[in-house]
Amino acid sequence: MSNPNMPYRNMGRCGLKLSQYSLGGWTTYGGSVSDFTTVKSILRLAYEAGINFFDIADVYAKGESEKIMGAALKDFPRHELVISSKVFWPMSEDVNDRGLSRKHIIESVNKSLQRIGTDYLDIYFCHRYDPETPVEETVRIMDDLIHHGKILYWGTSEWTAEEIQEAIDICNKGGYYKPQVEQPQYSLIAREKVERYVQPKASQHGMGLVTWSPLASGMLTGKYDNGVSEGRLAKMEWLKETLYTEKNIERVRSMKKIADELDCSRTQLALAWLAAQPGMTSVILGATNIEQLQENLGALKVQMNPEVDKELKRLFAY
Repeated sequence: MSNPNMPYRNMGRCGLKLSQYSLGGWTTYGGSVSDFTTVKSILRLAYEAGINFFDIADVYAKGESEKIMGAALKDFPRHELVISSKVFWPMSEDVNDRGLSRKHIIESVNKSLQRIGTDYLDIYFCHRYDPETPVEETVRIMDDLIHHGKILYWGTSEWTAEEIQEAIDICNKGGYYKPQVEQPQYSLIAREKVERYVQPKASQHGMGLVTWSPLASGMLTGKYDNGVSEGRLAKMEWLKETLYTEKNIERVRSMKKIADELDCSRTQLALAWLAAQPGMTSVILGATNIEQLQENLGALKVQMNPEVDKELKRLFAY
């Protein structure tokens, strides 16, 4: 169901259109949010707001995210949805139940399809680069999956510009389907890798960008202005060590003045800024409740302009 209030963008140079904002399952659905009624209500709000892209991964809650999101998405016509999943991380202790080998990918996609309850995935991501598997092996099985109709497009996630180029070169040489989208971490706090290397490479090859952690795990919302007592940073120490620094705290506090001038929240400003960046296809939101998703979607009303963009980039310089 397309919504006139939601912009839709081509995924790079291919014909697939994604909603400007999308919904992802990382750490939430099937994990911290396991009540089916709650998940169903959040996904319904997303769908009614015009979100058509729902991003999952097999490793999210060890398959439970695929199951619960898949069950909730059954309420909507399949042709109106863009559903993705990912493969790479270990799903058991078995030596072959990990990575990007032909064996692991074919077994993983079949399990993901079964858990989600769909005949095909619109996008299938290589969740990381696998140094233990030849890239040609990975490229060829992705090409096979497209020919078999199990996936429609394939992409990469957290690959470097050099790794993306390696895959593209193999595709060009062998006539294989190329990766059409990269999913990097990108936010005002995490800019350098994407802006210097990944976005130029993606643009060069006509790949779209869909980004995760646009709010830096809540850091950019201002919820940690006065300390960490709840939220993702309270539960994940490695994230806290990475993000919760004096420099970031001060920058996020300073950002409030810019948001106030635009009559929006810092959450909405951070999301609107990201959606306005070059090459951006879709910004993946995470929401544990209806109110949080409504707050995030308020970013659609924020009018970004070059002056604000410049001011934010200066504040969050790298």
